[in-house]
Amino acid sequence: MTDDCIHRGGCQCGQLRYETVGQPVKSAVCHCRYCQTRTGSAFGVSAYFHQSNVHVTGVAKDYTFTTESGRSFTTRFCPNCGTNVLWRLGMTPDLTGIAAGTFDPPSFWFAINREIFTRSAAPFVHTDLPEKYETTASYNPVHADPAALRKPDLAQARKP
Repeated sequence: MTDDCIHRGGCQCGQLRYETVGQPVKSAVCHCRYCQTRTGSAFGVSAYFHQSNVHVTGVAKDYTFTTESGRSFTTRFCPNCGTNVLWRLGMTPDLTGIAAGTFDPPSFWFAINREIFTRSAAPFVHTDLPEKYETTASYNPVHADPAALRKPDLAQARKP
């Protein structure tokens, strides 16, 4: 596969589409609570491309929030079917994240070698990826996430 390969993908209804050029700058299986809530699943599979290598067609709706590290996180989803397709993180404004499952088949055509935020991985998820990290090098919380995103304090939860 050459570096100028083109891959396409999009949302479930087909209204929001994208095209990428080249290989991802980085990719990972992410178990952070943001990816869990973004996907409605145990983890997200992310591929990041230079913004100039992602071309989007169709209409996207944006939702921006501030992470516990005080950085912006903007998800882009289809306003028709609700599929979360793309996102941008404030700490890497030149990169666009793509939900790997939204690539047209074969969806997972690139190498994935690392897992991040394993501290919040679902107990039933086990992979053979060689690199595993409790968080990330850039993780630096400055405030707590909303209660809905935090693990409950089991000792507190058991008190009558």
